[in-house]
Amino acid sequence: MYVGGLEMQITLRGFESGEEWFPKAGKWVGSFYISVYNRDPFCDLQKKKPISTSGANVMTSNETDVYAENMFLCFPHLPNSCPKSQRFVVVKLAMYVCLLLMILTTVFGNLLIIISISHFKHLQSPTHLIVRSLAASDCLLGSLVMPYSMVRSVEGCWYLGDVVCKVHSSLDMTFCISSLLHLGLVSIDRYWAICDPLRYRIRVTNTTVTLYTIFIWLFSFLYSFVIVFSGVNRIGLETFIMQVYCVGSCVLFFNKEWGLICPVLTFFIPGAIMSSLYMKIFHVARKHAKVMSERVTGGLKSQSSAQRERKAAKTLAIVMGVFLLCWTPIFIASIIDSFLNFVTPAGVFDALIWFGYFNSTCNPLIYGFFYSCFQKAFKILLSSLFLGFGNSSTLTFE
Repeated sequence: MYVGGLEMQITLRGFESGEEWFPKAGKWVGSFYISVYNRDPFCDLQKKKPISTSGANVMTSNETDVYAENMFLCFPHLPNSCPKSQRFVVVKLAMYVCLLLMILTTVFGNLLIIISISHFKHLQSPTHLIVRSLAASDCLLGSLVMPYSMVRSVEGCWYLGDVVCKVHSSLDMTFCISSLLHLGLVSIDRYWAICDPLRYRIRVTNTTVTLYTIFIWLFSFLYSFVIVFSGVNRIGLETFIMQVYCVGSCVLFFNKEWGLICPVLTFFIPGAIMSSLYMKIFHVARKHAKVMSERVTGGLKSQSSAQRERKAAKTLAIVMGVFLLCWTPIFIASIIDSFLNFVTPAGVFDALIWFGYFNSTCNPLIYGFFYSCFQKAFKILLSSLFLGFGNSSTLTFE
């Protein structure tokens, strides 16, 4: 059977002739893309059989079967409900624990970054203001998007309706794009600071950084909400969407055009810019460290220069490595799916989305715990909060 130019593989098991069956979407992919095939073995629970309520109070075998089948649906009383994900209780519990730990780390780690930069004036440099805005993106993603995505991933159902689904998908795109663009802005800031230090203070100020971050937030918000609520990403897929829709799904479809535009515009172009800038930064940093070590005759200063070089190389490797590791798989799979009839399995695509979310979990660790100034701020804030001592208002950094 072909629907909207896409082949639907349908297996009917135990169906009497004349029964009506509607295919359901077998995959959701967060805020990005979806597979069209429903290979879920529980799809045959969607067949419609009337339950007789007349006569004896004892349920017939057919009634018992239908009652059991309805237990596997997101909305048992609706004929076009999506099927739930069928997992063992232990597996669901393990998924909830792991994802909840990830969410808590994302929220509180980034919240600690925000409080530290906002509280300590010494940390309110242009670079740290970018990091604070980045932390805000990641914190909002962890608090407003990831909890609902967690329930959807574990249960396989969306219980909040289509309107909230659109808002959730729009916010998902907004915060993810904002986080990616903030990472790019950090790379530009570091490039100017290391490769053009004489003009850095003139070119980069708190005011200019504030304007850049405001632009990133506005672009991310408008781009995401306009795409989702205008429906431009679904043009040409209307018939297909009608065929695969079921109540309890939260799916954002992308046609081939937008399936290519979104990854290129929001990831591959910023990623290419980041990679080239960090390679240049790494080269210049090593060159500066080498010149400094040649000018110094003392062994201690030479060792200090070598240590700075190793630290810079380590930090840059971690920044780019985590960024590429987390985001490259999902965007490559997105492009492949949009051109090859959505061939990626649902479970794999779901895992790739959470891999992208994981970058927001790692950001406070990378931009916070690898820098001594943040470590000092964290220690004072946490000791003041939990131990009741330490005067954070008098903190000075040397």
